[in-house]
Amino acid sequence: MLNQEEIKKIIPQRDPFLMINEVENYVPGESATAYKYVNEDEYYFKGHFPGQPIMPGVLIVEALAQTGAVAILSMQENKGKNALFGGIDKFKFKKQVIPGDTIKLEVKIIKRKGPIGIGEAIATVNGKVAAKGELTFAVV
Repeated sequence: MLNQEEIKKIIPQRDPFLMINEVENYVPGESATAYKYVNEDEYYFKGHFPGQPIMPGVLIVEALAQTGAVAILSMQENKGKNALFGGIDKFKFKKQVIPGDTIKLEVKIIKRKGPIGIGEAIATVNGKVAAKGELTFAVV
């Protein structure tokens, strides 16, 4: 397990935009599994939506991207670099994520060519798919 301080040694995101709490496991260049513990104090719940808080889908995608970044940026040749979005494809949102949920974030790198790659991403809550799709990244 990697805690947030160890995650910060791999990816550049910081509070309030670090969207993963811990990494269960990762294989550099291949895959990563992380968790986001969604609590009622998250800054975005104040406006999304008052009285009925739902984690924005775009932030679920960001959490998945950060999980994939752990896999890519933990490679020796990518240390100190950043992974930027190159594209978001085939994403489907199947379940609302609310305060109290734990999101399991899984990303498998399915293609790489030079600094560009594609990750197959899935976010689940209690074994049910919340979101899934493909993320294209560019290492810079």
